[in-house]
Amino acid sequence: MKPILSLVVAATAAAFVLPATARNAPDSFADLAAKLSPAVVNISTSQMVERRRTADGEIPWDQFFPDQNRGGESPEGSAPEGNPPRGTAPNNRAPRQRQTSLGSGFIIDKAGYVVTNNHVIQDADQISVILEDDTVLEAKVVGRDEKVDIALLKVEAKKDLPTVGWGNSNGSRIGDWVLAIGNPFGLSGTVTTGIISARSRNIKAGQYDDFIQTDASINRGNSGGPLFNMEGQVIGVNTAIFSPSGGSVGIGFASSANLVRPVLEDLRKYGRTRRGWIGVQIQSVTEEIAVSLGLEKARGALVSRATDNGPAATSGIESSDIILTFDGKPIDKMNELPRVVAETGIDKTVNVIVWRKGQQKTVKLKVGELRDENEKVVASLKPDAVKEDVKKTLIKGLGVTVVEISDATREKYAIPDSVRGLVVVEVDELSDSALKGIRPGDVIDEVQQTHVGSVADADDAVGKAKQSSRSTVLLRVMSAGSIRYVAVKMG
Repeated sequence: MKPILSLVVAATAAAFVLPATARNAPDSFADLAAKLSPAVVNISTSQMVERRRTADGEIPWDQFFPDQNRGGESPEGSAPEGNPPRGTAPNNRAPRQRQTSLGSGFIIDKAGYVVTNNHVIQDADQISVILEDDTVLEAKVVGRDEKVDIALLKVEAKKDLPTVGWGNSNGSRIGDWVLAIGNPFGLSGTVTTGIISARSRNIKAGQYDDFIQTDASINRGNSGGPLFNMEGQVIGVNTAIFSPSGGSVGIGFASSANLVRPVLEDLRKYGRTRRGWIGVQIQSVTEEIAVSLGLEKARGALVSRATDNGPAATSGIESSDIILTFDGKPIDKMNELPRVVAETGIDKTVNVIVWRKGQQKTVKLKVGELRDENEKVVASLKPDAVKEDVKKTLIKGLGVTVVEISDATREKYAIPDSVRGLVVVEVDELSDSALKGIRPGDVIDEVQQTHVGSVADADDAVGKAKQSSRSTVLLRVMSAGSIRYVAVKMG
């Protein structure tokens, strides 16, 4: 069985304090657990779903007694033995049933604000918060954010509720003790301990990934629960586990407090998240790309496209620029930039240091606000055969045969009028271009940061790279509407 990533716990945010010094393990976690547990709650949700039917019209067993439902959460208890009855709904339609799901959460304000995971409450038509003393309170959604899997709920209570406070997740270190409290498999108030195994994990859950990895045992039902440091501060929201079986194997992930706290503040104030945006498509800087651009080592975020009229384009940032620092924060890896930009204040003017044509350049940029609308694609290409009367030319050293864009090729490949470049029609299977994924139908519009509108332009750019003793050249490639930079070894 392949390992699966099973969603189980949410994320947290933190105040900025100095990093904590190393501490020995306590003789007991009992005092800390007793202090924190009252603020940790169970989240119970339900929704109406339609039971599935098998090919012969029977309703599958798991639709009567589901042991795993929405968001990877499992209801408390087990299914009784016996055979499921046949459905009796008219017109052979499966009857609807109310499906329940359990998760965890924690109270951050005595007025009744509760944090949990978005996947715990997503699609629910009823949400209940169950306190430590079994009091059940109806909850309303204040706001939620799918990008970091976080939700803020509000309950009305007759008394002030117990709360927990935020800690600084950036001050936590690998090897520090942590404590998790939650509702695994419906077993409320479960306390587990472990250490921080790693920080800043990117588990491909989204573009803002910043997870704390821990070996504290978390399972289905822990989703949305808090991860505490030894000061009793929330440094993360338990969100996911890596597991071959669905149970804990000592690899759990909590969204860092410093990531989710600003999100929760926005949800409380605006009902939605307001994120910074600069309007760029980016990719990783490989060693080969760094060599082709004369950068001393692979670092930063390579701009493959700057959105027309976006903050980056307006400020003068160009495609093929490598963003090295943003607002004074170094960008070592590509996936750090979206998070840094998102956390930057909207309308704030910042300095951006980019690597452009062999030297650093500082650009002043005014940060915009991220909207949900999808950016328009640059081109939509169809790799059909090119008419025989079009002149094909091999670009020596790259292993690609191209044709210049004409009215005929523009119509054949559905290339927008704004696109200029060379259309790839053949690729040498033994070339590095083929290895890097360049295919017929792709459009090359830059070679070594120089625009190419003709074969002569491409040959000239490749020749200059050879004269500079470069072993690779950087191509900007449009493929099926996306844009990317590819460093190709010259053969």
